[in-house]
Amino acid sequence: MVKLAHTMIRVLDEARAVAFYEAAFGLQIKDRLDFDSFTLIYMVLPTSGFELELTINKDRSEPYAHSDGYGHLALVVDDLEASRAQVTAAGGTPKDIVDFRPGGDRVARFFFVTDPDGYQIEVIEKGGRFV
Repeated sequence: MVKLAHTMIRVLDEARAVAFYEAAFGLQIKDRLDFDSFTLIYMVLPTSGFELELTINKDRSEPYAHSDGYGHLALVVDDLEASRAQVTAAGGTPKDIVDFRPGGDRVARFFFVTDPDGYQIEVIEKGGRFV
């Protein structure tokens, strides 16, 4: 059996990152493992077992550079406008909503937002390819 478990991102400020993901998307801390040189925080949604792992390296003071290979994290929501308002209230600056219909039929309706550490997050409305 194979199961997707988590994706990991490195963050500079634990409190800032946790607060953003809690307020913007409703993620909750499932586990926090503190070690001498780093901390791992596993965040989940009540609707999914897939985890977002935040890694905080305690000796790091400079923001992480995102390589040209990084893409984005994607979340599916029921109400795109409500989610966009929630992200804005959490301090995010969402981009415009895109209704992606290259062949006429909706593939996806979405917006992007950048988290406090510069990671791109795609917020997709349930429907089209994402049911």
